[in-house]
Amino acid sequence: MAIPFSYSFRNLWTRRLTTVLTASGMALVVFVFAATLMLAAGLRKTLVETGSPDNVVVIRKASQSEVQSGVDRGQAAVIETQPEIAVGTDGRQLLAKEIVVLISLPKRGTDKPSNVVIRGVSVTSLALRPQVKLVEGHMPRPGSSEVIAGQSVAKRFKGGGIGETLRFGMRDWTVVGTFDAGTTGFSSEIWGDADQLMQAFRRPVYSSVIFRLRNRLEFPKVKERIEADPRLTVEAKRETQYYSDQSEMMATFLGIMGMTLTFIFSLGAVIGAMITMYAAVANRTAEIGTLRALGFRRRSIMIVFLLESLLLGLAGGLAGIFVSSFLQFLTISTVNWQTFSELAFSFTLTPDIIIQSLAFSLFMGLVGGVLPAFRAARMNIVEALRTS
Repeated sequence: MAIPFSYSFRNLWTRRLTTVLTASGMALVVFVFAATLMLAAGLRKTLVETGSPDNVVVIRKASQSEVQSGVDRGQAAVIETQPEIAVGTDGRQLLAKEIVVLISLPKRGTDKPSNVVIRGVSVTSLALRPQVKLVEGHMPRPGSSEVIAGQSVAKRFKGGGIGETLRFGMRDWTVVGTFDAGTTGFSSEIWGDADQLMQAFRRPVYSSVIFRLRNRLEFPKVKERIEADPRLTVEAKRETQYYSDQSEMMATFLGIMGMTLTFIFSLGAVIGAMITMYAAVANRTAEIGTLRALGFRRRSIMIVFLLESLLLGLAGGLAGIFVSSFLQFLTISTVNWQTFSELAFSFTLTPDIIIQSLAFSLFMGLVGGVLPAFRAARMNIVEALRTS
């Protein structure tokens, strides 16, 4: 004979205060768990969306990022001859030879410096990145000391706003425009004319060559040809893969740190759930004896207490996910360990994170309730009834 499902709900409602306190402790743990996963997911989303599957990034072999890479003019000229490169409506190849360097800029309000990516671009760079939209001003004129800033840079760094002046490379640069790159990493960059930036930083080589494929299915063929060419010492990656690799180290660190904190906090939540359920067993000893006397089996008693503990975990999980969902409205910045530049990104809540968080909360409820449930199921009927 099975005990009705509603029985567990009534018992939790009767102990409202302890139910709320225990569920709140679990909610806090789930909040930390979900926030950590959202942070790593937001970082990956920002960097992966920065790239396009139709674009190819060519950098020096063994380089981890464009900052560390160098492609000389001769090698760039060889890459330009690849027949798979797409052509724009104006008849130009959709290819850009770019330079990427880091500079230190003070933040608004604090004067605390942080590294910012300066990207030297060409006239085709904007066409290669449709996710980047110029929202104010105009593109840097070739041969000029003009730059445009991503909206994240314009808001957070001194001199980054339109009409302001930045000092780097022993030169003054005027910000003549701002661009919106959505949630991509380009929002944390400053763009200028590649040739002028190469002169300013005394860089004789490009950092990378980016081009669009006529057909994305041709990538394996062009990759093999470029990497096998004895004149070249470069490797080719899809732009999406390149930026995904940029997030790997930081996302791994965030995951390890978050899981460590979650494990520590979860011990407290599990102990709290266990204490709550042991108290429930102690207070309902006579009730348990009566149920056994009425013919309910030990298994039914155990299932009832396990169910109550799982409901506590579920309630805590739903509350934790609800609160953590508001983190999506926050934008934070951190240093990308691959490039050592500052990157702004947002927390991202995905269906997988919701499922993992709920599963984790139910696991905490199960672990916290299993021993009290066994204790309740093993009670002797006569001894239990004597307590009434």
